[in-house]
Amino acid sequence: MATQAAAAQNAKNEAPSPTFVERPEALAIAQRLAQKHGIEEAQTLSLIGQAQYLPRVVEAVKPPKKASVRNWDNYRARFVEPYRIRKGMAFWNDNADVLAQAEARYGVPQAVIVAIIGVETIYGEHTGNFRVIDSLSTLGFAYPSGQRDRSGFFLQELEAFIALCTQTHLDCLEVKGSYAGAIGLGQFMPSSWMAYAVDGDEDGIVDLFHSQKDAIFSVANFLKVHGWQTGAATRVLVEFDHADNLKELLAPDIVPTFTAEQMKTRGVRVLGPVQPEEKLALIELVRGEADPSYVAGGTNFYVVTRYNRSSFYANAVLELSEALALRKSIGGK
Repeated sequence: MATQAAAAQNAKNEAPSPTFVERPEALAIAQRLAQKHGIEEAQTLSLIGQAQYLPRVVEAVKPPKKASVRNWDNYRARFVEPYRIRKGMAFWNDNADVLAQAEARYGVPQAVIVAIIGVETIYGEHTGNFRVIDSLSTLGFAYPSGQRDRSGFFLQELEAFIALCTQTHLDCLEVKGSYAGAIGLGQFMPSSWMAYAVDGDEDGIVDLFHSQKDAIFSVANFLKVHGWQTGAATRVLVEFDHADNLKELLAPDIVPTFTAEQMKTRGVRVLGPVQPEEKLALIELVRGEADPSYVAGGTNFYVVTRYNRSSFYANAVLELSEALALRKSIGGK
């Protein structure tokens, strides 16, 4: 019986990959790309026909078999740590003029731009090892059942990816990225590359893999377009007088809703400068079985969550930016 089970498993592992090009959605993508971008249907179908099913990608988007307890301390330790700070300072020093130009143009602090690229790829060290056409095709055509279906999103990104590669220097069958299809130093999804990427070095090519200036300007442009306000609050420490209104304060989640005065009347004092009418969100950072931590997230905290819709992510980016800015202010390297 054990031998038969092993043979069955081997046969399953060696089963041919799904033929994505035979799916009706593939033809629909080809037709839209032909209409919108003049890409021949046969070219699109040929590319999709060469995409491979990646079981590892399917497993990566499945919920864990054993539910894990979210813990801000563990998450923070992955990103706000000495190695990433050292690499960030080197990146900042190497690109000081470019970062100053980006801040002047878009109003986004240099430290925040540096922090996002650091959190995403450690300044290009980890841009992903999955062929993007395989990842996006797998998640678009074979998204696992039993959870919220996001196949439509990935099909849209597949369409954007083929359009992007056709319009740029990228080879659709060679580009590698994350298991979810994010690419480049700043890990832009293909649609974000199309919408927000900037030719910062003005060489006629937007290259988010090799041009640090393009990546820096593109990250800053993304944040600006999504509402970054120069001088508005990012994250501000808070102190509780009482927690009687905690449920009400947490209900809006990451959406800025309360002024500092409104939070104060509900028992939470904001311990940093914010404009009187600026709206804030009370952010709960759960820490497993320990008591959670709290910060007030301002307008720009919310903007960072447009990059990655996670309060943990935004807080990590902003804490890393603060660590980098402090090191820079004392002449650190």
